[in-house]
Amino acid sequence: MKNELYPIKFKPILKEKVWGGTKLKDILQKNTVSNKTGESWEISDIEEDVSVVSEGSLSGKTLREIITLYKEDLVGEKVYHSFQHTFPLLFKFIDADQNLSLQLHPDNKTALKRHNSFGKTEMWYVLQADKDAGMYIGFKNGSTLDDYLNHLKKGTLEQIMNFIKVKPGDVFNIKPGLVHSIGKGILLAEIQQSSDITYRIFDWNRKDFNGKPRKLHTDLALDVIDFEFDEFQISYPKTHNRFQTLVENEFFKTRIIHVRENISLDYPSKSSFIVFMCVSGKAEIHSHNFTASLNKGETVFIPACLTNVEIHSQQADLLEVRV
Repeated sequence: MKNELYPIKFKPILKEKVWGGTKLKDILQKNTVSNKTGESWEISDIEEDVSVVSEGSLSGKTLREIITLYKEDLVGEKVYHSFQHTFPLLFKFIDADQNLSLQLHPDNKTALKRHNSFGKTEMWYVLQADKDAGMYIGFKNGSTLDDYLNHLKKGTLEQIMNFIKVKPGDVFNIKPGLVHSIGKGILLAEIQQSSDITYRIFDWNRKDFNGKPRKLHTDLALDVIDFEFDEFQISYPKTHNRFQTLVENEFFKTRIIHVRENISLDYPSKSSFIVFMCVSGKAEIHSHNFTASLNKGETVFIPACLTNVEIHSQQADLLEVRV
């Protein structure tokens, strides 16, 4: 069975959002005609949005179908033992033409109890940012619950939040409970637990596509919000042809490699699949007599049984993700 596997690409699942724009089409060449495309779900096991293989002998099969078929050979022994036929991560590219809502996500315990779902730990890698674009992340040091409730009532929450200007290559680690908003003018890659649960607490008095205010979740958010100041921006050395760890937690590990020459990688006895997201340049991914092209804004899944992978490129920046 494992002899049938190869580097797998999936069809992007494009999502219209009231805050979306055209960068997914203009910069990442996604196939959309909408001027409000906010997200491209690259690999997803979310109900009603399960990814479909786009090329090769498995073309047309869903992610769930191939996990059921290939089990440990596809996702790795550790992952299959923990999650069975469920895929644990969600990979996205996001275009914020307007500020996203101020929001947060529950942890595993709360999400399981309230929604029978995984929680949501996530990370961001900035691909492009307009001049002066930035993020709202976390409350200013010393902010209290009373401060929060007062500013929530007045609609001025941004006044007690950190605003951080960003540039391409910036990395952020977003833990459950951390209030955040991707600011307008930012294009980024997002790696997260497989969860679509978001608690909105302020949405800039914005209307949805039907002209109605979007639903807020201030009551659900109240006992989940983390007021502690924490380090959320990740610094890392930018060296060529060597992996650098960006974020490592119990849910995923993400490294970056700035490829400037052809590289051969050995992954002996993999307990997890590997996913590469191309955030700059282009590359070819070779394994098991199959070649997958990888342009900026594309994603490829490397089955766990493929222990040797070659990256052919003279200039590409790749995020490498595993469980």
